[in-house]
Amino acid sequence: MNQTSELKEIAKLFFKLGSIAFGGPAAHIAMMEDEVVKKRKWMTQEHFLDLIGATNLIPGPNSTEMTMHCGYERAGWKGLFVAGFCFIFPAVVITSVFAWLYQEYGQLPNVEPFIYGIKPAVIAIIIMAAYRLGKKAVKNTELAILGIIALVACLLGLNEIIALFGCGLLGMAMYFFKKNKATLNSYLVPFIIFQLHDPFKIGTLKIFLTFLKIGAILYGSGYVLFAFLDTELVANGWLTRQALIDAVAVGQITPGPVLSTATFIGWQINGIPGALAATAGIFLPSFLFVLLLNPLIPKMRKSKLIGSILNAINVAAVALILAVCVDMAKDTLTDWRAIVIAIASLIVVFVFKKVNSAYIVLAGALVGYLLHLI
Repeated sequence: MNQTSELKEIAKLFFKLGSIAFGGPAAHIAMMEDEVVKKRKWMTQEHFLDLIGATNLIPGPNSTEMTMHCGYERAGWKGLFVAGFCFIFPAVVITSVFAWLYQEYGQLPNVEPFIYGIKPAVIAIIIMAAYRLGKKAVKNTELAILGIIALVACLLGLNEIIALFGCGLLGMAMYFFKKNKATLNSYLVPFIIFQLHDPFKIGTLKIFLTFLKIGAILYGSGYVLFAFLDTELVANGWLTRQALIDAVAVGQITPGPVLSTATFIGWQINGIPGALAATAGIFLPSFLFVLLLNPLIPKMRKSKLIGSILNAINVAAVALILAVCVDMAKDTLTDWRAIVIAIASLIVVFVFKKVNSAYIVLAGALVGYLLHLI
């Protein structure tokens, strides 16, 4: 297959995922694992795990960065940009429509009946992905114990970044312990946070620079994003808090990356130029981070020390996926309809393993809509 064909394949796959990938990063990664590892065999399960672990250590939207890694693995740097753009594009378009409706009518349309059944179906997809990845990640008893500790810690409210770096440090400690080293060298991961203070009014450049900063330093969940946006926008009087809440809601109910919230906010501040500037600003750092990181991962795996750290981080990443799944289940499985959809989806993913995850999502949406009418 020549590169043009590969790029078309990448574009088609990630445009599809960007159009139907509801449920947040864990769900997106689960669908990617199904498409890229299981069905297309672009890479091994272990390498996919290494990419997840490495992606968790850099700022930015994890699932979007994973699309870029997958594109890079298939077709180099061109594949990286095609995969990232095609995954982001559907969410940006859908969010722009919501932004226009919100600006015109001051409220969001009711889409709840259409997404009611998607989350229970997505939970089943996440469980299956965690099961497959977990089988590869848990290579020995020590890693199994690390994974359980990370899962319990996350369920008790420990920040996911602390859990990941903590497991990485423990993995390093285990490596030195096995090598009978008496002392451990500690390291510090610096977080460089810079502030943009300038006298000019809110314009396209200002919007771009503000969202570029957020994209360059954003770690963690949607709640962390909300806190950043609140500090940058509401506190400075650019946006009302209600508009921010509505923007985050749009990011949650649309497929693709949650950071498409930026498109909605940019539109409210400065129309179409603002939407384009905010979108470009928040996603640009991810393209650069992945472009720099991806070639280093195979070299990292060859080092026994860094390999031990990666093994521990990979187990922690699977634990995080499971923790997200538990939280989603608590919020979603609140009545018999959602439970029925979740059980049916679990049966499909574990019994009929060749069924594409996209069909499970679409079936969940259809069944959810029909049950919602009852």
